[in-house]
Amino acid sequence: MANSAQARKRARQALKQRAHNAGLRTAFRTAVKKVVKAVEAGDKAAAQAVYVESTKIIDRIADKGIFHKNKAARHKSRLAAQIKSMA
Repeated sequence: MANSAQARKRARQALKQRAHNAGLRTAFRTAVKKVVKAVEAGDKAAAQAVYVESTKIIDRIADKGIFHKNKAARHKSRLAAQIKSMA
């Protein structure tokens, strides 16, 4: 347990920030799942529209440092490849 006032405050701040980051990680995963679901539905135009929105979310979260930029780029690349391979 934290012994000083400063350490107690930092512990409080860490809990608050952890909860905030957890929400951002959830938003990242949800954005990816939305694109995958649109691809599985088979509508290329809808999948492309969802991809554009999801890309913005993914980039914003990567800029905050929640996920590494390379991880965000990898997910975007794979999603784009799935959309491109649709008939």
